Amino acid sequence: MRHRYSGLVVASAATAIIITGMSVAPANAATSSTVLGHLDAVTAVKGGVTVRGWAADSGTSASTTVTIIVNGAATRVTASTTRRDVAAAYPKLGAAHGFTATVNAPAGRDQVCVTAFTKAGTKSASLGCSTVTVPTATPYGSLDAATVTAAGVAVRGWAIDPETAAPIAVQVRLDGSTVSTVTASGSRPDVGRVYPTAGPNHGFSTTAPVATAGNHSVCVVGVNVGRGGNAVVGSCRTVNVPVTASTPAPAPAPGGTGLPSGSVTSNGRIWKQAYKQDFTTPAALGQFGTVYPSIGTYNGYSDTSGQGKYTPGRVLSVANGNLDFWLHSENGQPLVAAVLPDDYAPHTTGRVSIRYKTTNTDGYKFVGMMWPSSDNWNEGEIDWPEADLGGTPRPASAVPGTFSNGGMSFQPSTQMFADSDTTSYHVATTEWDKGIVRFYWDGKLVASTTKAVPTTPFRVTLQAETAIGEGTVPASSSGHVDIDWISIWN
Repeated sequence: MRHRYSGLVVASAATAIIITGMSVAPANAATSSTVLGHLDAVTAVKGGVTVRGWAADSGTSASTTVTIIVNGAATRVTASTTRRDVAAAYPKLGAAHGFTATVNAPAGRDQVCVTAFTKAGTKSASLGCSTVTVPTATPYGSLDAATVTAAGVAVRGWAIDPETAAPIAVQVRLDGSTVSTVTASGSRPDVGRVYPTAGPNHGFSTTAPVATAGNHSVCVVGVNVGRGGNAVVGSCRTVNVPVTASTPAPAPAPGGTGLPSGSVTSNGRIWKQAYKQDFTTPAALGQFGTVYPSIGTYNGYSDTSGQGKYTPGRVLSVANGNLDFWLHSENGQPLVAAVLPDDYAPHTTGRVSIRYKTTNTDGYKFVGMMWPSSDNWNEGEIDWPEADLGGTPRPASAVPGTFSNGGMSFQPSTQMFADSDTTSYHVATTEWDKGIVRFYWDGKLVASTTKAVPTTPFRVTLQAETAIGEGTVPASSSGHVDIDWISIWN
């Protein structure tokens, strides 16, 4: 197949035992390895879930592992804390088989499932699932006003992070770029009355500079504390800056937003441009393949979740300098698309930048991906940027050679995120060099890994598809991914 087969999914072996209680097998059970364990509790916390239980391999006293899956995203932990009750029931196994872990989870109703493995990882068993309601951990608040003044744009409002009563930082963003950062610590008694546990000291008021006349989008982003992620507080506003002697007429887009041309030097390496595309030639729906014949597409396959169908003729078009993915359903079938900008060209290292934005739409996601030319997932996978439409992207790279039980191990091991969502234009850059993979957002390094670096040929893919582990895609959902440009260097 020419597409990614699955996300982080753990499959049970045919010989696995499904655990329904603590005493699953008698203490004198046969010595061949089986999975023992129990899911004791799943508790919602702000921005996450705490999962507690135990797991063991019947053939060894060594600690084994469990995978905690929240809405399709997997976290593997070692079951090694002391459980004397387990030792009493299974004396030969000892006590080092308990686990308690708190993992991130989106606000709302989340399904949490736990799978346990034998020490060798050759057998697995479900310890069960639970559905919990997770309270938000991301900042919230209000942008009360955005007013043009002689000094710029004056903004005021309030912002709270639910995990702390202390004031938090907020970023003022003009047309998607941060132009000012202040602390929301001003007195707001009205806020304190509504949110008494947070208190009243969460107001902000500042004036952000503006260099050009015309319409500007003004947003305020609360900087997250603890779990969750940065989030726009309140609603963004549009202001109009008139032309005056101090505000010249709009200039062309600043450096960094236009399509790069030529070689670039980064981290001591000169990267030579191998491909660039600015999407300046319009293409109506159904005509993309004719107008852009050198760009590869997937057609007729099911996507990763199995809900969507790759149908480029009903999804892809080009207008206003953007490649548009129109993600929607027809006759109950979600339609999605994946494109290969330089077709199936192989890369053994590479630097890929895209400038893009998405709508905020339920049921769909977008990922810029480097995928094995051989279609052998065990060779690895690099995902950046990846997020549900309108979400905050998270980088991930699969560790080559770790395919087991239908899943892969990914790095960074701690989830890291960009500092903004995808509802306005941003530039995402993946830099895959020898021995390291780096992930940049608007030129700022988000994460890097030396533990998950492919060594075999990969191809570049831009994949818009149905979200994984989020239930049935609403038939009414209709959203867009707009690619302004893409550049590839070797």
